[in-house]
Amino acid sequence: PVSVQELKDDFLDFISALEEEFSRNQRARLAHDNRDRAVLIHVSTLPPSLSQDSIAELRELARSAGIDVVHEIIQRRPLDPRLVMGRGKMQAALITAMQKGAEMLVFDLNLTPSQVRSLSDFTDLKVLDRTQVILDIFAQHAVTRDGKLQVELAQLRYLLPILNIRQVALSRLTGGIGGRGPGETRLEIDKRRARDRIARLEREVEQLGKQRRLRRSVRTDKKTPTIAVVGYTNAGKSTLLNSLTNSDVVAKDFLFATLNPVSRRLRFPQEREVIITDTVGFIRNLPKDLLAAFRTTFEELHEADLLLHIVDASSNDIVEKMSTVLDTIKALELNDKPMITVFNKIDLCNPEEIKGLVQQYEGISISALNRTTFKILLDELESRLFPADLEEICTY
Repeated sequence: PVSVQELKDDFLDFISALEEEFSRNQRARLAHDNRDRAVLIHVSTLPPSLSQDSIAELRELARSAGIDVVHEIIQRRPLDPRLVMGRGKMQAALITAMQKGAEMLVFDLNLTPSQVRSLSDFTDLKVLDRTQVILDIFAQHAVTRDGKLQVELAQLRYLLPILNIRQVALSRLTGGIGGRGPGETRLEIDKRRARDRIARLEREVEQLGKQRRLRRSVRTDKKTPTIAVVGYTNAGKSTLLNSLTNSDVVAKDFLFATLNPVSRRLRFPQEREVIITDTVGFIRNLPKDLLAAFRTTFEELHEADLLLHIVDASSNDIVEKMSTVLDTIKALELNDKPMITVFNKIDLCNPEEIKGLVQQYEGISISALNRTTFKILLDELESRLFPADLEEICTY
């Protein structure tokens, strides 16, 4: 061992040189850019193509949440029960995050409470998982009271198990004069308050659900057919609704731009009307807490006479996304609903590929931005929703 005074190199100069090199390697940040910088991490045994698709979707989720992605790491190995990835690889990831100036690590999976604890002990960087990013997007896009309540409910349900890993600051005992023993721990108080808040939110969400069911009953009494637009997030559902009904529903190139059901009237010739409803998009590995919190939103699908499955035909993993939507519909017990598959964004695709998709899935191809492509879709909707009227016309 050598004492610090006998070292040939100046330690302070060495640290200063390191910090200067880090600052040179970091990407310049604009003055108005206050987004958090993040390193995305994907660990799985999936084939490389599926791993790339999964982290590409996480990148889109991060963009929608306002996160600046500075680096991506993919490791092909079984999940480590503590640190998700190997210890050496995790240390390399932290060095990369330091070099890139990242403030957080975003994992492409749903972390367990024990993994969150281990990662928090291993690094001072913020640690997020896929569910937290989705919840953050939902919180940013929730504008109505209904949406805000459902997002808060989903957040509390997700955070409740993680309260067990809170640090020493929450281990102080509280209680007062006249209490039995030392009283409740701070952790127990937080848990009880969270459960009370969840119970209250569930009552409020249920009340709003009753109001929505009352509004739907008016449409049912008038025997107005209802169409529900479903599909993977960012497939173009809101854009199609706007084009069909001349509406101005928020339609952005972000994931989960629509959180609350939006209903508009669609008028056919011969004074026939239908109600068309836009719903929240689906995504792979959608957390169960989100499905439970948004159950009153998904009730709109149960009342629909017809489902319109919108598919982004320009997507690279179109089969996986279609399977995700169909699996979610099955989980919501909507298998018995008649459904039309609509391939959107054909202006971005090869016509031969679109022709093959239409034949394979017996679907209809459109571009939601081009109303001249709607004729076949509108004819199909009319024949499905008003079959008796068409038979009468044919008889004449």
